[in-house]
Amino acid sequence: MRIPDSLVEKLLKATGKFSAEQLAAIREQEVQEKKPLQDLVITNNLLTEKELTKLYAAEIEVPFVELNAKDIKHDVLKSLPERIARQYRAIAFDVDKDGALSIAMGDPDDIQALNFLHKQLGNNLKIFITTDTVIHGALDQYRGNISSELTKVISDNDIADTEDDEVNEDDLAEDSPIAQTVNLIIEYGVKANASDIHIEPREGFVIVRYRVDGILREANKLPRKVLGALVSRIKILSNLKIDEHRAPQDGRFKVEVSGQTYALRVSTLPIVDGEKVVMRILNESTKAQTFEELGFWGEALKSLEHAIVQPHGMIMVTGPTGSGKSTTLFSVLSLLNTPNVNISTVEDPVEYRIIGANQTQVNPIANMTFSNGLRALLRQDPNIIMVGEIRDGETADLAVQAALTGHLVFTTLHTNNAATCLPRLLNMGVEPFLIASTLRIVIAQRLVRRLCVECREAFTPDATMLAQIERIFKVTDASSIKQIHEFEIAALADGIGKSPKTNANQLSSSETSISRLFKAHEEGCESCNHTGYKGRIGIYEVLTNSENIQKMIVNNTSSETIEIELIKEGMLTMQLDGLIKALRGETTVGEILRATAQE
Repeated sequence: MRIPDSLVEKLLKATGKFSAEQLAAIREQEVQEKKPLQDLVITNNLLTEKELTKLYAAEIEVPFVELNAKDIKHDVLKSLPERIARQYRAIAFDVDKDGALSIAMGDPDDIQALNFLHKQLGNNLKIFITTDTVIHGALDQYRGNISSELTKVISDNDIADTEDDEVNEDDLAEDSPIAQTVNLIIEYGVKANASDIHIEPREGFVIVRYRVDGILREANKLPRKVLGALVSRIKILSNLKIDEHRAPQDGRFKVEVSGQTYALRVSTLPIVDGEKVVMRILNESTKAQTFEELGFWGEALKSLEHAIVQPHGMIMVTGPTGSGKSTTLFSVLSLLNTPNVNISTVEDPVEYRIIGANQTQVNPIANMTFSNGLRALLRQDPNIIMVGEIRDGETADLAVQAALTGHLVFTTLHTNNAATCLPRLLNMGVEPFLIASTLRIVIAQRLVRRLCVECREAFTPDATMLAQIERIFKVTDASSIKQIHEFEIAALADGIGKSPKTNANQLSSSETSISRLFKAHEEGCESCNHTGYKGRIGIYEVLTNSENIQKMIVNNTSSETIEIELIKEGMLTMQLDGLIKALRGETTVGEILRATAQE
């Protein structure tokens, strides 16, 4: 869909939501960047792609249809051949009882496309308009599974047996079978919503695995003979040395899949059977999630919202690798990112690109360490500083000094929970009174798999399970159950587990008992790729640095004693936050126990 600039401006004015100054500013940006006004409206978040398409649909009097590409029946989709669907960006998605075929198009004003479709399919057609994202997603449904596609590419092309370091130029050409294989591996990783792609050599074959919702799954096995060319092709894309096989390397490249841009962070590592490659997939087209979408609610949400608007101080996010710390910080910094604020970061690596922020990559070879980078940032007149990770006493001391001298500092630390971050800082040599006076909040977090809303199953827990919950979550008496019930009411009020389905909005607890829990459907459904889970949600505990806690920090009180005091002051532990989300149908008790690694 390509909307003329004059019509885009007319549609923006018609909404009545935008001032003359805003319209003039985006027009000026259009001239400077030489980009279509339609693209700037979406990238600047003035309107979403769906909102703009709806306005355009109303203007040209063509009905708008909202589709989930995975819900389109394959036989209906195939009624329009793939070649034609791709050429005219049109998809068949429904057939009514009278045999009328419903067609969704990206541009229903394309007269040539309409004439061809009527000639090919007859006049019994219903034409709709939908977003380009939906069109791209539906076109992907024409493809088979990764195993069949890869087998076809490799078997249809004679890939010779070669030693790992003997790769010729033909193997690495843009249209070579190896290039097609790499493209397919990445494309299916994106389609599976994978966070990482693992390409692992074994003695007689190569395994391709995807990490989806935190769990590694084997996708395919490739013949051993493709390993050398496969790794070399990825190295070329990532601008790495293709003749270096004995040392690990790191790189990055971008691809476009279904109209969205993805950055792939590449890491190679020599192992016994060859070179292993891991690619982290980062969707650069994705908007930052809101705190509510991440899973914050109640007092934790209020504490976070209060802390990030303070003029100075330090906010720490803790948790192991892969617990979502970077995603949380990305959401916070995106919210604070305004033209009148200077945000500067030093990271290793730079995972999310934040338009308008000054992001620096750690480079030990050039002596750009966290401490040196932070020292340089302080001379760059920043308002907000983000230090990717505190790894040593020098960096910790510089971060605290920055928080003392009028900067808002965000950083991460690897600790198991919120309270243990305090002795960790002390162990790095930071003075207790400095921690007490600069620390605003500490967020400890984990990620758990989110139950698929379409197929999750509710059940009544039996006596054995209730006894297990009482033991694990320390539900010791009637007052504990009552408190859990009150927490669930607050969580529902903040949107946790809300759903269009009526029964999902009912409470799973009362003042005296837990009456309902949820589990994944054994066979799943189309929506969740038959896994029972779709996406992940965070479980959190938020340490607020109250006066009592400050006194305990200065007195070098143990983390266990501090945690007891925090719970008295109303802090939810990660496990209890997880239990509330399990009651709300967001996840399962088993997932909470897996993520928090306690019995």
